[in-house]
Amino acid sequence: MRLLALTAFLVFVVDQATKYAVVFAMDLQNRLAIDVWPPFLNFRMAWNRGVNFGLFSGQSDAARWVLIGLAFAICAFVLVWVRREPPRAALFASAGVLIGGALGNVVDRVLYGAVADFLNMSCCGFHNPYSYNVADIAVFAGAFGLILFSGGNKTA
Repeated sequence: MRLLALTAFLVFVVDQATKYAVVFAMDLQNRLAIDVWPPFLNFRMAWNRGVNFGLFSGQSDAARWVLIGLAFAICAFVLVWVRREPPRAALFASAGVLIGGALGNVVDRVLYGAVADFLNMSCCGFHNPYSYNVADIAVFAGAFGLILFSGGNKTA
């Protein structure tokens, strides 16, 4: 469980540091767009009040608190899940990645009322209209790892 806590902490810190550096220190919140390595990597400011891709983006304060509560519930569920599994480092690390990402987005919702999304990547003739952040990547990677490394007597 120490690995889970350390991984969650590191992901949380990296997420918050990148958000601070890009959104505030580089002033993306006012500039709205910075081309870093077009089209592969661009910073595009988006305040996401919903879940992934802006789904369920209710403007009400109640919706924000429901999403915060949902994030905490998911974190609690993941903690219970991994405690019931045979102990494996890959499983604990995956849980930590997911929880660190979820908590990074919770902090944004509490402080700003929305999640700060800024990463935008396109390639090979495909134009991606969406922005995301390190926490979003972590939530997806952690969920994938949990599915991959849970169950049975697999060793990882």
